[in-house]
Amino acid sequence: MAVGKEILTKIRSVQNTQKITKAMQMVSTSKMRKTQERMRLARPYAEKVRMVMSHLAQTNTDHGIPLLESHREIGRVGFILITSDKGLCGGLNANVLKKFLAQVQEYQNQGIEEEIVCLGSKGLMACQSIGLNVVASAVNLGDTPKMEMLLGPLTELFQRYEKHEIDRIHLVYSGFVNTMRQEPRMEVLLPIGENVIGDSAPKSPFSWEYRYEPTALAVLEYLVRRYLESVVYQALSDNMASEQAARMVAMKAATDNAGNAIKELRLVYNKSRQAAITTELSEIVAGAAAV
Repeated sequence: MAVGKEILTKIRSVQNTQKITKAMQMVSTSKMRKTQERMRLARPYAEKVRMVMSHLAQTNTDHGIPLLESHREIGRVGFILITSDKGLCGGLNANVLKKFLAQVQEYQNQGIEEEIVCLGSKGLMACQSIGLNVVASAVNLGDTPKMEMLLGPLTELFQRYEKHEIDRIHLVYSGFVNTMRQEPRMEVLLPIGENVIGDSAPKSPFSWEYRYEPTALAVLEYLVRRYLESVVYQALSDNMASEQAARMVAMKAATDNAGNAIKELRLVYNKSRQAAITTELSEIVAGAAAV
């Protein structure tokens, strides 16, 4: 029964793996609910600030604020790449990196250089492995995004845009659609005028007029930075919700596959055990007939 013992060892090994994947699935389910709630609460503020900034960018063209200026020629672009710190979440990171690398390749074919800020260790490792220019990064962000961990890398990129060292900034992340679907997204963060609200936004034949206190310049300088930070924070919240949903689905599939593997191994074990018993009975009958 040496073969039977080997099969039993495999069954115990798969059962242990199944326990781990089941536990990870339950943890991801719990975290997903929290990240979805955080994402839902952050969206109204981010969308409202996005709408106001879109109006301001269209109606105030003589503000003199570097972050609201559009650069005519594109010689260098920046990317804010948001990925997860951990794996085991299906093709989530692979899909984002595929979209990101396709855009980078397109710019490189045009002779445009890139500078990248990585939020998440998976994107950082991927960029370093192929030799892309990473100027700043933030890893080990945890399950709850904290704005203070993002300010350093983001400020580095925004200052380069203000100094005209970068002419456009893209934001790349995984957008949460529902539990079973997460899609890679790429938005133009700067210039702000190119980051439109969407085709579903109501069109108005009238322009927008705002009153500023104390001055328009002071309000715009403060609001533009809050706007950029809120957009990145919202994207990070979406990415974390997508990560937990993808991990929950992946771990559930792994748990189910482990259950199927256990059933098949038990069937093989029972067949080998039955064959061994049949062989022993045949030997006993043959010995008795010989006597």
